[in-house]
Amino acid sequence: MTAAIETKGALLDEFARIAKALAAPRRLELLDLLAQGERSVDELAKVTAMSSANTSAHLQVLRNAQLVETRRAGTRVHYRLAGDDIAELLDGLRRVAANHVAVVDGLARDYFEARDELEPITSRELRARVRAGDIVVVDVRPPEEYAAGHIPGAISIPLDDLEERLDELDPDTEVVAYCRNRYCVLAPAALERLHRHGLSARRLDEGLPEWRAAGLPVTASAVAP
Repeated sequence: MTAAIETKGALLDEFARIAKALAAPRRLELLDLLAQGERSVDELAKVTAMSSANTSAHLQVLRNAQLVETRRAGTRVHYRLAGDDIAELLDGLRRVAANHVAVVDGLARDYFEARDELEPITSRELRARVRAGDIVVVDVRPPEEYAAGHIPGAISIPLDDLEERLDELDPDTEVVAYCRNRYCVLAPAALERLHRHGLSARRLDEGLPEWRAAGLPVTASAVAP
């Protein structure tokens, strides 16, 4: 009986260690970015507007919890998720929060739904529409995230470049925008700008990691167009 109690205690300690590693908004942000693809410490620091030292400290906590892995290239250390199940863990956390925390549900409605002129499109519908050729899919994430992996057929137009590149979009063809996850703010912001210019636009109801986790195809490219 003692061995069973000790084993149970040891397992709970490890589960709690993972939960503790997740218990910081900045570390959740880092995991979300790494779900898009491998990044160096300097790249992550730049995107998150943290110092390199602070970024490294958060990454070390995640590494100690075995949520991320590293690869050294010269003097640079690159980080990646320890497995696709980490992205699934993040999505599960978001789902639980949306289902059980009223503040999360309210924030989602106020920001995301307020920018939807049409219902978000599902992955299944998107695949069918892409095959039919009656929509254009726009990846509004930064170019390096697009290059690391994107929905086949999607074009890369980062949010900051969107209004300058509107002439690349057919005004008679519906646009579907997607970004990092189901609560990524880039796609709703893209819809707002597209609607302002009179284009019909919807967002994918999830992001690239959820698309990949569903076993749907993902394409990588050396350089984003």
